[in-house]
Amino acid sequence: QVQLVESGGGLVQPGGSLRLSCTASGFSLDYYAIGWFRQAPGKEREGVSCISSSDSSTYYADSVKGRFSISRDNAKNTVHLRMNSLKPEDTAVYYCTIESPTSITDVQAMCEIPLPGVFGSWGQGTQVTVSS
Repeated sequence: QVQLVESGGGLVQPGGSLRLSCTASGFSLDYYAIGWFRQAPGKEREGVSCISSSDSSTYYADSVKGRFSISRDNAKNTVHLRMNSLKPEDTAVYYCTIESPTSITDVQAMCEIPLPGVFGSWGQGTQVTVSS
């Protein structure tokens, strides 16, 4: 079964940390660019972090630079988003997407334009809530 599932969200206090996971089944993530997006209540989806298929290029939104880090675990067919020093404004549903490397020449562009990627629709996402 081909699927892409987000997990790892939860409730955390300001200043805390979470690690989100984007796990693929039925196909390999190795040759896809990966993007993390989020949508807060009443706001549009925005790009958080994106990484190229070769891991040679990464992009982080200004709001998360220095706090978030994207990485691959190829053995587990998973991409992680480590989130440190979390702030209340990080509260949102977080989604991951994949794009063919032939479609992505600039990971910044991928993150700046929220699109559902190869599957053509957004997944369920994982809820992150930062609150005292």
